[in-house]
Amino acid sequence: MHFDLGVWIGAFLTLGIISFLYKDNPWYKICEAIFVGISAGYWIASLFWQNLVSKLYDNLAPAIVALFHGQIQYNLLYLVAGILGIMMLLRLIPQIGWISRWPLALVVGATAGLQFINYLVSNGVKQIYNTIVPVFGPVSDAGGIPPVATTGEGIGNVIILIGTFTGLVYFFFSKEHKGLFGGAAKVGTWFLMITFGASFGYTVMSRMSLLIGRIDFLVNDWIRGTFG
Repeated sequence: MHFDLGVWIGAFLTLGIISFLYKDNPWYKICEAIFVGISAGYWIASLFWQNLVSKLYDNLAPAIVALFHGQIQYNLLYLVAGILGIMMLLRLIPQIGWISRWPLALVVGATAGLQFINYLVSNGVKQIYNTIVPVFGPVSDAGGIPPVATTGEGIGNVIILIGTFTGLVYFFFSKEHKGLFGGAAKVGTWFLMITFGASFGYTVMSRMSLLIGRIDFLVNDWIRGTFG
């Protein structure tokens, strides 16, 4: 029998989290509290060294030293970020906690603007581009060979065309979904359901991979490694 304290702690925490499948119990609550506490402590330490030290201090300190020597560097702009960070911490003081709304509004607005551009390109422009490619478009023209289209590529383009058109028809509510228009809307519904189902299946499989990893740890590392 081989005793490994780290493996036993991991097995204790894993079984404690899984015990929630039976019912909510003190064992699960202890493991949950440990997980949340360790995660919070890890991210505090990580953000301190990655943001306050490596980004703020390492960029601002040389700029301040250069300022005393009569040189102005662009890194002085990090001082604005430091002030905004301090303003956000003022939320801990109820009397002046309203000041934290200003840096929070700046962060939310800047993040929304940046993400809007990213989503516009990835979920808008690229998807629109994929719907206007030739139905039987060329694959390549390498080596002086004329472009040719494969059956698989042509079928994929046709499916994209049908799915895009019928999906748009489904969301067109100014006309009653009857007849040919209603049939197209029904086809769009199938495309939407397949898309949502595939997305849900991908999420489930990612969670299953986590479960398989923990079961493998319990069987191989804990049971076989300890009692095998």
